[in-house]
Amino acid sequence: MPTIQANGIEMYYEIHGQGTPLVMIMGLSANLDWWEPEMIERLSKRYRLLLFDNRGAGRTEKPAVEYSIPMFAQDTAALMSQVGIEKAHILGVSMGGMIAQEFALHYPERVDKLVLVCTNCGGAQSVPASPEVLGWLANRNVSPDELKQRQLKLLFPDSFVAEQPDKVERFWERVSRAPIPLEAFQRQLGAIQRFGTYDRLDRITSPTLVMTGSEDILVPPRNSEILAERIPGARLEIFPGGGHGFTGQFPEKFCQVVEQFLG
Repeated sequence: MPTIQANGIEMYYEIHGQGTPLVMIMGLSANLDWWEPEMIERLSKRYRLLLFDNRGAGRTEKPAVEYSIPMFAQDTAALMSQVGIEKAHILGVSMGGMIAQEFALHYPERVDKLVLVCTNCGGAQSVPASPEVLGWLANRNVSPDELKQRQLKLLFPDSFVAEQPDKVERFWERVSRAPIPLEAFQRQLGAIQRFGTYDRLDRITSPTLVMTGSEDILVPPRNSEILAERIPGARLEIFPGGGHGFTGQFPEKFCQVVEQFLG
């Protein structure tokens, strides 16, 4: 398993493909296993993909310190330097989209184009999920089966889970390989709760694509509209019927939109 020292921690990463670098940043509790294999296969034909497990997740080190979104951005920048990537397209999903925003604000010279997927600007200006949904997310003290059912409900519309049981089971098997410890989950969640970029979004200079699913219950679609309104020249793409995990529902269409934007 490839690991490397970056920003003072041991980080697990993978590189796929050749071409213009595309750094892909995962979300809360997730690791690089969460990316759809068919998506990685397709995108790696056009780009040099850098995938990795964030601090606290998967096979990356889990230091017992307070995490922050800017810290995750520093980790990303350090990892890029360690593997010889000076500048790249940056794509982030959910918490990864928060990291991508901070990265674009702190390292504008290292960003080619920016893709923000089902994410928000944090702080009082963001639109929260319902109290029930936030409870499903935060309360991890449940049985493995209950945790699975909650996670699937957070990510996908009920209709998708009912109509694509085999695909959903393959997804769950994949994302269960390296589960996040509770303490690391809480540190990542704390970083999200302290995050906010609303007042700085107009400083993002990279061409930006914002994407969301119309049925996202975890990060309501209005958040993507706010990002697209605040970031100069940003383009908004909404996937009808898509949940928070719409990249898994529509991997081909997702790749098509990303490729058209990145070129």
